[in-house]
Amino acid sequence: MAEGKRRLRVLIAGGGTGGHIIPALAIARELEDRFQAEVRFVGTSRGLETRLVPAAGYRLELIPVGQLKNVSLMTKLRTLLDLPLGVARCFALLREFKPHVVVGVGGYASGPAMLAAILSRVPTLAFEPNAAPGLANRLIGKRVSAAAVNFPPAAAWFRNAQVTGIPVRLEFFDIQPRPAGGSLRLLVFGGSQGGRVLNEQMAAIAPRLLEALPTLTILHQAGSRLAEQTRADYAASGALADRWQVEPFLEEMPAQFALADLILARSGASTVAELAAAGKPALLIPFAAAADDHQRRNAEVLVDAGAAVMLLEQDATADRLLDTLLGLLGDPDQLHAMGEKARSLAHPDAARRIADQIRALAVER
Repeated sequence: MAEGKRRLRVLIAGGGTGGHIIPALAIARELEDRFQAEVRFVGTSRGLETRLVPAAGYRLELIPVGQLKNVSLMTKLRTLLDLPLGVARCFALLREFKPHVVVGVGGYASGPAMLAAILSRVPTLAFEPNAAPGLANRLIGKRVSAAAVNFPPAAAWFRNAQVTGIPVRLEFFDIQPRPAGGSLRLLVFGGSQGGRVLNEQMAAIAPRLLEALPTLTILHQAGSRLAEQTRADYAASGALADRWQVEPFLEEMPAQFALADLILARSGASTVAELAAAGKPALLIPFAAAADDHQRRNAEVLVDAGAAVMLLEQDATADRLLDTLLGLLGDPDQLHAMGEKARSLAHPDAARRIADQIRALAVER
Protein backbone atom coordinates (compact mmCIF):
# COMPACT_ATOMS: atom_id res chain seq x y z
CA MET A 1 0.00 0.00 0.00
CA ALA A 2 1.51 3.32 -1.03
CA GLU A 3 1.76 5.59 2.00
CA GLY A 4 -0.67 8.48 2.03
CA LYS A 5 -2.45 7.46 -1.18
CA ARG A 6 -5.14 5.04 -0.10
CA ARG A 7 -7.12 4.61 3.07
CA LEU A 8 -6.38 1.29 4.74
CA ARG A 9 -9.13 -1.24 3.99
CA VAL A 10 -9.46 -4.45 5.98
CA LEU A 11 -11.88 -7.33 5.54
CA ILE A 12 -12.48 -9.38 8.71
CA ALA A 13 -13.94 -12.83 8.11
CA GLY A 14 -15.44 -15.36 10.49
CA GLY A 15 -17.53 -15.50 13.63
CA GLY A 16 -20.28 -17.67 14.92
CA THR A 17 -19.62 -17.19 18.63
CA GLY A 18 -18.83 -14.25 20.84
CA GLY A 19 -15.35 -15.67 21.36
CA HIS A 20 -14.62 -14.90 17.70
CA ILE A 21 -16.69 -11.77 17.13
CA ILE A 22 -15.94 -9.72 20.26
CA PRO A 23 -12.14 -9.74 19.72
CA ALA A 24 -12.71 -9.08 16.01
CA LEU A 25 -14.71 -5.96 16.85
CA ALA A 26 -11.94 -4.80 19.20
CA ILE A 27 -9.43 -5.21 16.36
CA ALA A 28 -11.71 -3.25 14.03
CA ARG A 29 -12.00 -0.38 16.52
CA GLU A 30 -8.24 -0.27 16.97
CA LEU A 31 -7.73 -0.10 13.21
CA GLU A 32 -10.26 2.72 12.95
CA ASP A 33 -8.90 4.70 15.88
CA ARG A 34 -5.23 4.49 14.95
CA PHE A 35 -5.22 4.21 11.18
CA GLN A 36 -8.66 5.54 10.15
CA ALA A 37 -9.17 2.21 8.42
CA GLU A 38 -12.32 1.18 6.59
CA VAL A 39 -13.39 -2.22 7.93
CA ARG A 40 -15.97 -4.68 6.64
CA PHE A 41 -16.97 -8.07 8.00
CA VAL A 42 -17.82 -11.36 6.31
CA GLY A 43 -20.01 -13.84 8.19
CA THR A 44 -22.94 -16.21 7.95
CA SER A 45 -26.61 -15.82 8.73
CA ARG A 46 -26.39 -18.22 11.70
CA GLY A 47 -23.74 -16.57 13.87
CA LEU A 48 -23.76 -13.83 16.49
CA GLU A 49 -22.15 -11.55 13.91
CA THR A 50 -25.60 -10.84 12.45
CA ARG A 51 -26.44 -9.00 15.68
CA LEU A 52 -23.13 -7.74 17.03
CA VAL A 53 -21.46 -6.44 13.86
CA PRO A 54 -24.28 -4.14 12.63
CA ALA A 55 -24.85 -2.96 16.22
CA ALA A 56 -21.20 -1.86 16.31
CA GLY A 57 -21.70 0.15 13.12
CA TYR A 58 -19.89 -2.08 10.63
CA ARG A 59 -21.08 -3.44 7.30
CA LEU A 60 -21.58 -7.21 7.30
CA GLU A 61 -21.52 -9.31 4.13
CA LEU A 62 -23.14 -12.75 4.37
CA ILE A 63 -21.94 -15.84 2.51
CA PRO A 64 -23.39 -19.36 2.25
CA VAL A 65 -21.25 -21.76 4.26
CA GLY A 66 -22.02 -24.31 6.96
CA GLN A 67 -20.51 -26.84 9.34
CA LEU A 68 -18.30 -29.81 8.55
CA LYS A 69 -17.51 -31.13 12.02
CA ASN A 70 -19.84 -32.89 14.47
CA VAL A 71 -22.81 -32.76 12.09
CA SER A 72 -24.87 -35.24 10.09
CA LEU A 73 -23.81 -36.54 6.69
CA MET A 74 -26.58 -34.52 5.05
CA THR A 75 -25.31 -31.30 6.65
CA LYS A 76 -21.76 -32.07 5.52
CA LEU A 77 -22.94 -32.66 1.96
CA ARG A 78 -24.89 -29.41 2.00
CA THR A 79 -21.83 -27.56 3.29
CA LEU A 80 -19.61 -29.05 0.58
CA LEU A 81 -22.11 -27.98 -2.06
CA ASP A 82 -22.29 -24.47 -0.61
CA LEU A 83 -18.52 -24.09 -0.25
CA PRO A 84 -17.80 -23.14 -3.90
CA LEU A 85 -20.60 -20.56 -3.72
CA GLY A 86 -19.11 -19.11 -0.54
CA VAL A 87 -15.64 -18.87 -2.08
CA ALA A 88 -17.06 -17.32 -5.26
CA ARG A 89 -18.90 -14.72 -3.18
CA CYS A 90 -15.65 -13.90 -1.40
CA PHE A 91 -13.84 -13.44 -4.72
CA ALA A 92 -16.53 -10.94 -5.67
CA LEU A 93 -16.14 -9.09 -2.37
CA LEU A 94 -12.39 -8.85 -2.89
CA ARG A 95 -12.89 -7.36 -6.35
CA GLU A 96 -15.46 -4.87 -5.05
CA PHE A 97 -13.91 -3.79 -1.70
CA LYS A 98 -10.25 -4.24 -2.69
CA PRO A 99 -8.98 -4.82 0.87
CA HIS A 100 -5.30 -4.40 1.63
CA VAL A 101 -5.50 -7.25 4.17
CA VAL A 102 -7.99 -10.03 4.95
CA VAL A 103 -8.17 -11.13 8.59
CA GLY A 104 -9.60 -14.54 9.46
CA VAL A 105 -10.86 -14.87 13.04
CA GLY A 106 -12.07 -18.49 12.80
CA GLY A 107 -15.60 -19.74 12.33
CA TYR A 108 -17.54 -20.82 9.27
CA ALA A 109 -16.93 -17.77 7.05
CA SER A 110 -13.22 -17.57 7.77
CA GLY A 111 -12.15 -20.45 5.53
CA PRO A 112 -13.76 -19.35 2.24
CA ALA A 113 -12.67 -15.72 2.67
CA MET A 114 -9.09 -16.60 3.55
CA LEU A 115 -8.89 -19.11 0.69
CA ALA A 116 -10.12 -16.50 -1.77
CA ALA A 117 -7.61 -13.97 -0.43
CA ILE A 118 -4.69 -16.42 -0.64
CA LEU A 119 -5.59 -17.35 -4.23
CA SER A 120 -5.95 -13.63 -5.07
CA ARG A 121 -2.56 -12.86 -3.47
CA VAL A 122 -4.12 -10.49 -0.94
CA PRO A 123 -2.13 -10.44 2.35
CA THR A 124 -3.79 -12.47 5.10
CA LEU A 125 -3.64 -12.52 8.88
CA ALA A 126 -5.08 -15.44 10.85
CA PHE A 127 -6.29 -14.68 14.38
CA GLU A 128 -6.50 -17.78 16.58
CA PRO A 129 -7.87 -17.32 20.11
CA ASN A 130 -7.72 -20.97 21.17
CA ALA A 131 -4.81 -23.21 22.14
CA ALA A 132 -6.03 -25.69 19.49
CA PRO A 133 -6.85 -23.97 16.17
CA GLY A 134 -10.20 -24.59 14.57
CA LEU A 135 -10.63 -26.43 11.28
CA ALA A 136 -10.61 -23.31 9.09
CA ASN A 137 -7.36 -21.99 10.55
CA ARG A 138 -5.70 -25.41 10.48
CA LEU A 139 -6.45 -25.77 6.78
CA ILE A 140 -4.95 -22.43 5.77
CA GLY A 141 -2.42 -21.89 8.58
CA LYS A 142 0.73 -22.49 6.53
CA ARG A 143 -0.56 -20.42 3.61
CA VAL A 144 -1.36 -17.19 5.46
CA SER A 145 0.98 -14.19 5.46
CA ALA A 146 1.06 -13.96 9.26
CA ALA A 147 -0.86 -14.95 12.38
CA ALA A 148 -1.80 -13.59 15.79
CA VAL A 149 -2.36 -16.25 18.45
CA ASN A 150 -3.44 -16.23 22.07
CA PHE A 151 -1.51 -19.30 23.27
CA PRO A 152 2.04 -20.29 22.32
CA PRO A 153 1.07 -23.88 21.33
CA ALA A 154 -1.12 -22.52 18.52
CA ALA A 155 1.81 -20.73 16.86
CA ALA A 156 3.12 -24.00 15.40
CA TRP A 157 0.14 -24.16 13.02
CA PHE A 158 0.92 -20.87 11.25
CA ARG A 159 3.51 -18.92 9.32
CA ASN A 160 4.99 -15.79 10.93
CA ALA A 161 2.95 -16.17 14.11
CA GLN A 162 3.13 -13.76 17.03
CA VAL A 163 1.72 -14.45 20.49
CA THR A 164 -0.39 -11.32 20.90
CA GLY A 165 -3.17 -12.48 23.21
CA ILE A 166 -6.85 -11.63 22.82
CA PRO A 167 -8.15 -8.05 22.97
CA VAL A 168 -9.96 -7.65 26.31
CA ARG A 169 -11.90 -4.71 27.72
CA LEU A 170 -9.55 -2.38 29.57
CA GLU A 171 -11.70 -2.50 32.72
CA PHE A 172 -10.52 -6.07 33.37
CA PHE A 173 -6.92 -4.89 33.70
CA ASP A 174 -7.89 -2.36 36.38
CA ILE A 175 -9.24 -5.02 38.77
CA GLN A 176 -7.34 -5.22 42.06
CA PRO A 177 -6.82 -8.37 44.19
CA ARG A 178 -9.51 -8.99 46.79
CA PRO A 179 -8.48 -8.29 50.41
CA ALA A 180 -7.99 -11.39 52.53
CA GLY A 181 -10.05 -12.08 55.63
CA GLY A 182 -13.38 -10.63 54.51
CA SER A 183 -16.49 -12.22 53.06
CA LEU A 184 -16.18 -14.67 50.15
CA ARG A 185 -17.83 -14.45 46.72
CA LEU A 186 -18.04 -17.25 44.15
CA LEU A 187 -18.91 -16.20 40.59
CA VAL A 188 -20.29 -18.98 38.38
CA PHE A 189 -20.92 -18.72 34.66
CA GLY A 190 -20.86 -20.93 31.60
CA GLY A 191 -20.73 -18.24 28.94
CA SER A 192 -23.63 -16.23 27.55
CA GLN A 193 -25.71 -19.39 27.03
CA GLY A 194 -24.92 -20.86 30.44
CA GLY A 195 -23.62 -24.36 31.17
CA ARG A 196 -26.01 -27.15 32.10
CA VAL A 197 -23.45 -29.14 34.11
CA LEU A 198 -22.43 -26.06 36.11
CA ASN A 199 -26.06 -25.14 36.72
CA GLU A 200 -27.19 -28.56 37.87
CA GLN A 201 -24.21 -29.40 40.04
CA MET A 202 -23.99 -26.00 41.72
CA ALA A 203 -27.67 -26.16 42.68
CA ALA A 204 -27.09 -29.63 44.11
CA ILE A 205 -24.15 -28.64 46.32
CA ALA A 206 -25.17 -25.09 47.27
CA PRO A 207 -26.59 -25.97 50.73
CA ARG A 208 -23.48 -27.88 51.82
CA LEU A 209 -21.10 -25.30 50.33
CA LEU A 210 -22.82 -22.35 52.01
CA GLU A 211 -23.06 -24.19 55.34
CA ALA A 212 -19.33 -25.00 55.30
CA LEU A 213 -18.35 -21.41 54.42
CA PRO A 214 -20.56 -19.04 56.47
CA THR A 215 -19.30 -15.85 54.76
CA LEU A 216 -19.74 -17.16 51.20
CA THR A 217 -22.26 -15.81 48.67
CA ILE A 218 -22.83 -17.19 45.17
CA LEU A 219 -23.61 -15.19 42.02
CA HIS A 220 -24.56 -17.52 39.18
CA GLN A 221 -25.12 -16.61 35.53
CA ALA A 222 -27.17 -19.54 34.23
CA GLY A 223 -27.97 -18.46 30.66
CA SER A 224 -31.28 -17.21 29.31
CA ARG A 225 -32.67 -20.67 28.50
CA LEU A 226 -31.67 -22.27 31.78
CA ALA A 227 -32.02 -19.51 34.36
CA GLU A 228 -35.59 -20.25 35.46
CA GLN A 229 -34.91 -23.95 36.03
CA THR A 230 -31.60 -23.24 37.76
CA ARG A 231 -33.22 -20.72 40.09
CA ALA A 232 -35.91 -23.28 40.93
CA ASP A 233 -33.27 -25.94 41.61
CA TYR A 234 -31.40 -23.65 44.00
CA ALA A 235 -34.64 -22.84 45.82
CA ALA A 236 -35.63 -26.51 46.04
CA SER A 237 -32.21 -27.42 47.44
CA GLY A 238 -32.92 -25.50 50.64
CA ALA A 239 -29.87 -23.23 50.26
CA LEU A 240 -30.33 -19.98 52.19
CA ALA A 241 -32.05 -17.64 49.74
CA ASP A 242 -30.17 -14.51 50.83
CA ARG A 243 -26.79 -16.03 50.00
CA TRP A 244 -27.25 -17.03 46.35
CA GLN A 245 -28.44 -15.21 43.24
CA VAL A 246 -29.18 -16.71 39.82
CA GLU A 247 -29.43 -14.47 36.75
CA PRO A 248 -29.87 -15.26 33.06
CA PHE A 249 -27.14 -12.80 32.08
CA LEU A 250 -24.80 -10.47 33.97
CA GLU A 251 -24.14 -6.95 32.77
CA GLU A 252 -20.80 -5.26 33.44
CA MET A 253 -18.82 -8.43 33.87
CA PRO A 254 -15.61 -6.59 34.89
CA ALA A 255 -17.43 -5.35 37.99
CA GLN A 256 -18.58 -8.89 38.79
CA PHE A 257 -15.04 -10.21 38.35
CA ALA A 258 -13.77 -7.56 40.75
CA LEU A 259 -16.07 -8.79 43.53
CA ALA A 260 -15.21 -12.48 43.08
CA ASP A 261 -12.65 -14.41 45.13
CA LEU A 262 -12.94 -17.42 42.82
CA ILE A 263 -14.54 -17.93 39.41
CA LEU A 264 -16.12 -21.22 38.31
CA ALA A 265 -16.49 -21.19 34.54
CA ARG A 266 -16.11 -22.83 31.17
CA SER A 267 -12.82 -22.22 29.37
CA GLY A 268 -13.65 -20.49 26.12
CA ALA A 269 -10.83 -18.33 24.78
CA SER A 270 -12.41 -15.01 25.78
CA THR A 271 -13.15 -16.24 29.31
CA VAL A 272 -9.56 -17.39 29.74
CA ALA A 273 -8.26 -14.05 28.46
CA GLU A 274 -10.53 -12.15 30.86
CA LEU A 275 -9.37 -14.28 33.80
CA ALA A 276 -5.76 -13.46 32.97
CA ALA A 277 -6.45 -9.75 32.52
CA ALA A 278 -8.29 -9.58 35.84
CA GLY A 279 -5.77 -11.75 37.68
CA LYS A 280 -8.51 -14.05 38.96
CA PRO A 281 -8.11 -17.63 40.17
CA ALA A 282 -10.46 -20.08 38.52
CA LEU A 283 -11.93 -23.55 38.62
CA LEU A 284 -12.53 -24.47 35.00
CA ILE A 285 -14.87 -27.14 33.64
CA PRO A 286 -14.26 -27.27 29.86
CA PHE A 287 -17.25 -27.84 27.60
CA ALA A 288 -16.76 -31.46 26.57
CA ALA A 289 -18.40 -31.06 23.14
CA ALA A 290 -16.33 -28.03 22.10
CA ALA A 291 -14.85 -28.42 18.62
CA ASP A 292 -11.44 -30.10 18.65
CA ASP A 293 -11.60 -30.18 22.46
CA HIS A 294 -10.25 -26.64 22.41
CA GLN A 295 -11.73 -25.67 25.77
CA ARG A 296 -9.76 -28.37 27.55
CA ARG A 297 -6.58 -27.21 25.84
CA ASN A 298 -7.30 -23.60 26.79
CA ALA A 299 -7.78 -24.63 30.41
CA GLU A 300 -4.57 -26.66 30.42
CA VAL A 301 -2.54 -23.52 29.66
CA LEU A 302 -3.84 -21.86 32.84
CA VAL A 303 -3.48 -25.06 34.86
CA ASP A 304 0.12 -25.52 33.73
CA ALA A 305 0.86 -21.93 34.81
CA GLY A 306 -0.66 -22.54 38.25
CA ALA A 307 -3.46 -20.04 37.57
CA ALA A 308 -6.41 -22.45 37.57
CA VAL A 309 -7.68 -25.87 38.55
CA MET A 310 -9.52 -27.99 36.00
CA LEU A 311 -12.26 -30.59 36.34
CA LEU A 312 -13.35 -32.44 33.22
CA GLU A 313 -17.11 -32.76 32.77
CA GLN A 314 -17.11 -36.49 33.40
CA ASP A 315 -15.26 -35.91 36.68
CA ALA A 316 -17.38 -32.97 37.85
CA THR A 317 -19.69 -34.93 40.14
CA ALA A 318 -21.42 -33.06 42.91
CA ASP A 319 -19.08 -34.43 45.58
CA ARG A 320 -15.93 -33.80 43.56
CA LEU A 321 -17.02 -30.26 42.74
CA LEU A 322 -17.87 -29.55 46.37
CA ASP A 323 -14.53 -30.85 47.64
CA THR A 324 -12.60 -28.85 45.05
CA LEU A 325 -14.46 -25.61 45.79
CA LEU A 326 -14.03 -26.06 49.56
CA GLY A 327 -10.31 -26.64 49.12
CA LEU A 328 -9.85 -23.52 47.01
CA LEU A 329 -12.13 -21.15 48.90
CA GLY A 330 -10.66 -22.30 52.20
CA ASP A 331 -7.11 -21.37 51.15
CA PRO A 332 -6.80 -17.60 50.56
CA ASP A 333 -3.02 -17.84 50.08
CA GLN A 334 -3.52 -20.29 47.21
CA LEU A 335 -6.18 -18.07 45.63
CA HIS A 336 -3.85 -15.07 45.80
CA ALA A 337 -0.97 -17.02 44.23
CA MET A 338 -3.24 -18.34 41.45
CA GLY A 339 -4.44 -14.81 40.73
CA GLU A 340 -0.89 -13.51 40.41
CA LYS A 341 -0.01 -16.32 38.02
CA ALA A 342 -3.13 -15.63 35.98
CA ARG A 343 -2.18 -11.98 35.60
CA SER A 344 1.26 -12.98 34.34
CA LEU A 345 -0.48 -14.47 31.28
CA ALA A 346 -2.33 -11.25 30.37
CA HIS A 347 -1.78 -9.29 27.16
CA PRO A 348 -2.93 -5.68 27.72
CA ASP A 349 -1.59 -4.56 24.33
CA ALA A 350 -3.22 -7.31 22.23
CA ALA A 351 -5.39 -5.08 20.03
CA ARG A 352 -2.51 -2.69 19.34
CA ARG A 353 -0.12 -5.48 18.39
CA ILE A 354 -2.63 -7.15 16.07
CA ALA A 355 -3.43 -3.83 14.40
CA ASP A 356 0.29 -3.24 13.91
CA GLN A 357 0.61 -6.62 12.20
CA ILE A 358 -2.25 -5.78 9.85
CA ARG A 359 -0.80 -2.35 9.03
CA ALA A 360 2.62 -3.87 8.35
CA LEU A 361 1.15 -6.40 5.93
CA ALA A 362 -0.66 -3.62 4.08
CA VAL A 363 2.44 -1.45 3.82
CA GLU A 364 4.56 -4.35 2.60
CA ARG A 365 2.08 -5.19 -0.16
